[in-house]
Amino acid sequence: MSSEEILRDIKAKRFFPVYFLHGEEPFFIDQVADAVEANALPEAERGFNQTVLYGKDVDNITLLDYLRRYPMMSERQVVILREAQEMKGLTELTAYLENPMPSTVFVVCHKYKKVDARTKFGKALLGKNIALLESKKLYDNQIADWISSFCKSHQMQIDAPAAGLMAEYLGSDLSRIANELEKLTLNLPKGTAVNVGHVQEFVGISKDYNVFELQKALAQRDKAKVSRIQQYFAANIRKNPLVVTISSLYAYFSKVYMLHSLKGVPDGEVLKTLDLRSDWFLKEYKMAANNFSPSQTVAVLSLLKEYDLRSKGVNNDNTSTGEEALMQELFWRMLH
Repeated sequence: MSSEEILRDIKAKRFFPVYFLHGEEPFFIDQVADAVEANALPEAERGFNQTVLYGKDVDNITLLDYLRRYPMMSERQVVILREAQEMKGLTELTAYLENPMPSTVFVVCHKYKKVDARTKFGKALLGKNIALLESKKLYDNQIADWISSFCKSHQMQIDAPAAGLMAEYLGSDLSRIANELEKLTLNLPKGTAVNVGHVQEFVGISKDYNVFELQKALAQRDKAKVSRIQQYFAANIRKNPLVVTISSLYAYFSKVYMLHSLKGVPDGEVLKTLDLRSDWFLKEYKMAANNFSPSQTVAVLSLLKEYDLRSKGVNNDNTSTGEEALMQELFWRMLH
């Protein structure tokens, strides 16, 4: 099942006896567990009928005792097992998973890795009484769309440039992104369409000194602006580490390189091929392609690979060279 399907059932008060939540992305696991905790029982009943346990602190015998208890003056009880990946006897619950207590809602939070579906325990998770969620990490090119979907589900609107800026600046940490979006809902009037200005103001992304502005300055070959951004990044290197900047620039110039091979292709096809969300982004990429020939673009990509290795201490003749100096040298070479 998808997290959206599971959450929809929970909000409709349709509960499974077991929710087994596993995988590399903790955000969706926490989202479902929190939804069960908030909806399965009225607040007045939680003191007697809701138990939260931790895998490193509980064994399978003790856990089974909790699971097989009857609720006290309530339709159901809730047992949430957090950090299940740290529980040594977890696979000993196979028999329970095959025949769970109908009056118990059991939530298993198994983070950072998935369970082997080929084992007897893994096969038991396919039972009809179990809501099984494999929580997968999103790819970088999926983050902006996820931000838009998240906003829509929370009755918010966000335009493509704003979603792209958040994805680029905040990375793939969905919990951090969700927290920043919550901050926007608290600071903006209901119904406001979130734009780049709102993101810059309330998320704390510098209006003039961020990787988006760096990409645009490079695309324009604006040496003065690139220099100002480089100096700002160097003064705030912990917030703008070189390896992250290089990763963003490599993704950007990879698309510029692809654009060179799409000459004459309709914009709609170009947007789809480059996985761009609007003409707003395409316009900038076209400007970069005009200012960086195919051979120059290849040279830039080679430079980014070289400095990525050097920033990690590989092929760096002067090991005392810091990130700030490497960054200055890289940007200079990209423009000359």
